[in-house]
Amino acid sequence: MTIYDTRNNLVEPRSSTVVADDGRELRATRFEPVVGGEDARGAVVLVPAMATPARFYAAFATWLAESGFHVLTFDYRGTGSVAEMKAERGDVLRWAGDAASALESLLDEDLGLPVTWIGHSLGGQLLPFARHDLLDRALLVAAGSGYWRYNQPSIRWRAPLLFRVVGPLVMRAAGYFPGRRLGLLGDAPSAAMRQWSRWCLSPDYYGVDVPDLGARLAELDLPIAALSFTDDELLSARSHQALEEMYAAAPVEPHRLAPSDLGVDRIGHHGFFRANMRPAWDQTVLPLLATR
Repeated sequence: MTIYDTRNNLVEPRSSTVVADDGRELRATRFEPVVGGEDARGAVVLVPAMATPARFYAAFATWLAESGFHVLTFDYRGTGSVAEMKAERGDVLRWAGDAASALESLLDEDLGLPVTWIGHSLGGQLLPFARHDLLDRALLVAAGSGYWRYNQPSIRWRAPLLFRVVGPLVMRAAGYFPGRRLGLLGDAPSAAMRQWSRWCLSPDYYGVDVPDLGARLAELDLPIAALSFTDDELLSARSHQALEEMYAAAPVEPHRLAPSDLGVDRIGHHGFFRANMRPAWDQTVLPLLATR
């Protein structure tokens, strides 16, 4: 996974901390806008994908700051070193609480700016667990239901084997999910991977663990835009559509794009956030962000 080097840029990332609702301190980074005061355009909390470190989004967060936005990135608990992953007992719903706390942490400084939730993959799925009254808009990127039958055909029939057999075996042996070594997703704590596997095997996805999901979804009354890509190697068009249908109370403004639409050869599930996509960010993201 390529990590962007922010040296020699106008924006200087500042290490920070998000204090979760249970008192746990999470690693975070703030990217302050190049312009200040009344010239700032908005604020963004960037919510990561499954098994994806916050530093992966540094190029995108830097561009947002150069474009006039305050940005907060953060790591879910237990997504650092192997030792942290082995020791972590929090599951994906606990990560949802971390994401909700990150949003509130972004606003601790009382910026007085429109606020956008940008959720990549899992980060888009966790929107119903945040305080929607704090948000002006949400932008989902490569976010869809993880239900295995909505995966791309190339991986669809391997998914149950991963969730039922391979995953449990390797987690028992390693003490965490070593996805990078397996070439399957990234590394993740066992508790999170076990819960996510259960979700992916159910057509209700996270509804199997969230009895009040319907009420949460009914409260999603903020504008939501969804970017999905035709060459996503993990999620099919049906996957993205399923999540958009869940968020229908918003409603969702879908934007399904091919690489050729953005002048590139490939995007995939993670590629939109790589540094070479900067011209595409100007084209697609800025018109969709909440600004004053």
